[in-house]
Amino acid sequence: MRQRTRMTERWTADKIGDLRGRTAVITGANTGIGFETAKVLAERGATVVLACRDTAKAEAAAVRIGGAVTTLRLDLASLTSVRQAADDLRTRHPRLDLLINNAGIMIPPYGRTEDGFELQFGVNHLGHFALTGLLLDLLLEVPGSRIVTVSSNGHKRGDLHVDDLMWERRKYRRMAAYAQSKLANLLFTYELQRRLAATGARTIAVAAHPGGSRTDLMRHSPLHNRLGTNRLLAPVVSKLVQDARLSALTTLRAAIDPSARGGDYYGPDGWGEWTGFPVHVESTARSHDLDLQRWLWTESERLTRVTYPISEQTPAKEQA
Repeated sequence: MRQRTRMTERWTADKIGDLRGRTAVITGANTGIGFETAKVLAERGATVVLACRDTAKAEAAAVRIGGAVTTLRLDLASLTSVRQAADDLRTRHPRLDLLINNAGIMIPPYGRTEDGFELQFGVNHLGHFALTGLLLDLLLEVPGSRIVTVSSNGHKRGDLHVDDLMWERRKYRRMAAYAQSKLANLLFTYELQRRLAATGARTIAVAAHPGGSRTDLMRHSPLHNRLGTNRLLAPVVSKLVQDARLSALTTLRAAIDPSARGGDYYGPDGWGEWTGFPVHVESTARSHDLDLQRWLWTESERLTRVTYPISEQTPAKEQA
């Protein structure tokens, strides 16, 4: 694992230079951390695509942000929607510098995606796995391009249930299912980076987590957790929760910092990695399990029917 380092100088959005000529796609960017990430990138001149399930909310967010911001309908709970979004994006934006897999859901009641996957695993991991594979050729054509996947501190509690990914044989536990999906985000990132490096690609895969943030993601949480996101209580819980603008810095650093390397993982530098400014952080030993990474990759290709022919540097293909 890469050792955690602390900066003598805090990394902030002021360190981001001119991004004109670059195109970034951000999933779930109509609100919260995704919105704040998109806002900063657009302010620096990037062309930004807000890839969201609710197009009306996405269009309203694009107006609030201003600049070269467009929207793309993407429902990560539907592989049909993911494929359509990838096709639409390819038509409109033949160049892609940055894909930020930001969208996610947290501890909703048990549900399934359109394709029958447990909802959190389907949206948080499999939807992004498919989208990344279907857009990979565009990224490979741009030197210095990046794939940033947003995980969570919650991955530390995660285990990958290889015998029951979809919670069909065990009692469903919302937080455990969420933690599994966030662990999957890291297993995916590290395996993707290893495959990219093996081909000599100049695209890198990086991960980040926002710590504790006051966003809509907590809407399904127990009351005591939701109280922590109340702005009126901000002074009391300042070491555990921060606003979305500050939380977005970890994603932004992963996406933009020129010193970032493939496989880096960023999180806040405060107590327990809940709040603060972005630094390199460590993920669990389980997230670095090579056998688990490879197993998840193979299983994800099987479930999504999207393959990653990285060595050929050609578009991902749907299996027959």
